Amino acid sequence: MLYDFIIIDKKSKIPLYRQIYMSVRLSIENGSLKKGTKLPSIRKLSNDLKVSKTTVNGAYEQLCAEGYIINKPQSGYYVEAQFTCLPALRDLSEYKSDKKKKFYEYDFSSKKIEENIININEWKKCIKEALNQSNILTSYGEPQGEEILRKALQKYSLGIRSVNTSADNIIVGAGTQTLLHLLCSILGTNKVIALADQSFIQSEHVFKSHGYKINYFKSDKFGATIDSLNKIKPDIILINPNFAGNSTANMPITRRLEIIEWAKTNNTIIIEDDYNGELRYSTHPMPCVQNYDTENTVYLGSFSKILLPSVRISYMVLPDRLLKEYNTIKHLSNQTASKTEQIALAKYISNGKLDIHLRKARRIYLEKSKIILDSIERFFSDSAEIIFNETSLYVSLKFSNTNISSDIISKLESNSIRIMQFNEDENIVILSFSGINDNKISDGIKLLSNIIK
Repeated sequence: MLYDFIIIDKKSKIPLYRQIYMSVRLSIENGSLKKGTKLPSIRKLSNDLKVSKTTVNGAYEQLCAEGYIINKPQSGYYVEAQFTCLPALRDLSEYKSDKKKKFYEYDFSSKKIEENIININEWKKCIKEALNQSNILTSYGEPQGEEILRKALQKYSLGIRSVNTSADNIIVGAGTQTLLHLLCSILGTNKVIALADQSFIQSEHVFKSHGYKINYFKSDKFGATIDSLNKIKPDIILINPNFAGNSTANMPITRRLEIIEWAKTNNTIIIEDDYNGELRYSTHPMPCVQNYDTENTVYLGSFSKILLPSVRISYMVLPDRLLKEYNTIKHLSNQTASKTEQIALAKYISNGKLDIHLRKARRIYLEKSKIILDSIERFFSDSAEIIFNETSLYVSLKFSNTNISSDIISKLESNSIRIMQFNEDENIVILSFSGINDNKISDGIKLLSNIIK
């Protein structure tokens, strides 16, 4: 019976001992050979298959080593393993995905950035230079991030956002979520954290996974109120000072200093999410909160919208007291950001290309923001309240006389309109202008208006 399951092809490039081994193994796994079944001797099998005894012996030794068969002295080889439940084998070659990436004529999501901003040839040149440094690429990356990048980030963040730090306090990671996980492991579990009720949802997932109790502080037009912080008494505060409450303004310096003073008095850590802080263009960017408080503030910066969404590089600046704790655990974590991209980004920053890139981005996004705001005012007139956040590159429309339901969103989808998100409870539709072409904005807003009205 055994010979029905031993299939060998002497013309195959697969060694004969391996073919015999696989045939016997599969026969055991599929139940054709039961536990206790005696196998033919090495001599008999080699004669019957017309192969050398060395070939058969190699197959039997491998099967013995893996526990499929056992060699009983003075008796022979017997099946030892018995399988009662095996997973179904899948033919990966037959796998075909039915999913097709849907094209949207009017894409107001935040999934893309303006293609005309990035000088892709310059970025490719930096990547190529990094790839040519074989002595660097053949070693593991630094857990804290490549020193060449951290030094470049120290100068960049100081010049662009007034971040007051040294390269030693900067930690690089693949995205803000990754860095938040690391920060939570430094701060410990079961903390109370206060954040805005429209904060970035991925951060809430991180905090919940570390056992944090999440409370939402109240905001006025200047941002988080001290009264609400007094009621919550958090261990940690997460703020984005570029977007104060429901206003379109920066958090003013007076409120920033109030929060800093409150945090010092209550031994509270401030996490400053400076998402796209560089992209304020209608007004001059204010210095970050960390500039005024290097003792308690953790600064977070990212390049997903500034450079390329595919370049997953973010950075975190730790105050000295948290850096000491990080240094005790950093040997336990691996770097998550591509070493090649880190080196390329360091080059892109140091040769001044990122400065040119930012100036171009501000100019283009300023023009796009004017187009979308003009279009909204023309087609929605007074039917929606407009909340404009330039640093996040989106506009929120809050409706008072129209219910924004999932049915309306489905109609938008069927008419090739994709939005960033909507809040059914508050009748808010959020439209990003980061990736849509200029000449599509006005027509898209007009169609959106017809559907919603």
